[in-house]
Amino acid sequence: MFGKRPTFGGAAASQKPSASGANDARPAAGASAPPGAKGSAPAPAPVQQETRRSDEYYLTKSMIFGALIEAIDLAQLSKLEPDNAREEIRDIVNEIISIKNVVMSISEQEELLEDICNDVLGYGPLEPLLARDDIADIMVNGALKTYIEVAGKIQLTSIRFRDNAQLMNICQRIVSQVGRRVDESSPICDARLADGSRVNVIAPPLSIDGPALTIRKFRKDKLTLDQLMRYGSISDAGGELLKIIGRVRCNTLISGGTGSGKTTLLNCLTNFIEADERVITCEDAAELQLQQPHVVRLETRPANLEGTGAVTMRDLVKNCLRMRPERIIVGEVRGPEAFDLLQAMNTGHDGSMGTLHANSPREALSRLESMITMGGFSLPARTIREMIVSSVDVIVQAARLRDGSRRITHITEVMGLEGDVIITQDLLVYHVVGEDANGRLIGRHRSTGVGKPRFWERAKYYGDEERLAAALDAADPEVD
Repeated sequence: MFGKRPTFGGAAASQKPSASGANDARPAAGASAPPGAKGSAPAPAPVQQETRRSDEYYLTKSMIFGALIEAIDLAQLSKLEPDNAREEIRDIVNEIISIKNVVMSISEQEELLEDICNDVLGYGPLEPLLARDDIADIMVNGALKTYIEVAGKIQLTSIRFRDNAQLMNICQRIVSQVGRRVDESSPICDARLADGSRVNVIAPPLSIDGPALTIRKFRKDKLTLDQLMRYGSISDAGGELLKIIGRVRCNTLISGGTGSGKTTLLNCLTNFIEADERVITCEDAAELQLQQPHVVRLETRPANLEGTGAVTMRDLVKNCLRMRPERIIVGEVRGPEAFDLLQAMNTGHDGSMGTLHANSPREALSRLESMITMGGFSLPARTIREMIVSSVDVIVQAARLRDGSRRITHITEVMGLEGDVIITQDLLVYHVVGEDANGRLIGRHRSTGVGKPRFWERAKYYGDEERLAAALDAADPEVD
């Protein structure tokens, strides 16, 4: 009967393997939200009951899914608009349920329909997690364990896949959308989702217990610097200081550990770039989302099957110097491209920005020097430090504290060289003063009480010296 439907008559048997990878599983119909969503582990009895319910649900779903694959033509289905394809799948599944005399409630049937649509058209059990805007990271450790990060804390969910083959199929579906692949010959892959969320996949044989998928989710409503100020990530005076730094074209590095919010902060600072400036971004996986009209986005490319054709970050940075940029934004500096970025900062591309991994502004300068040295540049240490001092104006340090909150802990100027030592000056520092009854840290952003910053003349040139003076005056001086 299903092979005679006018749109999808007679799917070829050869199409079954490609669809079977989409047959993954979610918790039982009618099951409660993942335990991680509320931060509390479920009681043992409900967990056992949910497992029994899930096994029956998976068997029913597998049977219906198999009949669905017999009834549709996947090639024709892929040509439809997503909404029309979902309606077509729902119609066929409802007919299968009727023919097979499957007994289930309306809510169970609706969940089953949604699951199967996600399996065929989307990312299977990841769909409900991707839809949640409060999740910062999704971490899939093989088919049976999926963790999420909510409010800075990692929590185990009840989401699971049917097996590792299903998980691998979804990983391949994600990375293929940006022209990349993941398999035994290329088991490590960086990619992105359509909304810019960062994706990393490491597959067997490198990942012993099945594919490991990590997704750094981006919020649907992009954070702004004003929101960071309201959330307490930076004080009002510190936020105004960052706005001025972005507007007066200071060369800025954003430093921080993994998950500290470097890319989010970089996105916020780019909001203060003038609309008439030509901006070129260079990234491993394109995730920056600048709002200016004149933006050119560049992305690295891995090697092909023959091991050739790779385009590195350094290739992009070197090439964008020939593209008449006014500002260069490097998503993450992690290798010899540091040398080319510093050259760009020092040759008329004021206001360029980048991020790098470091735990303090001082360590960020050391890492910058190390990256240039490891790139094979046989330059004296003093020459490299002179280049850093003449190129970098400000280092903004971000950190994720032990309670899961993210704070901007330092706004630091690079002042110059004394002998062979780079001199820095903190303009604003975050101090932890205690914690509340819920374990949340309490702190304050304080000014260090220094005089005019080094970029005062630059602010005066752009007409922002009064705003800069007001921002420095508004910050509470540091008290011993």
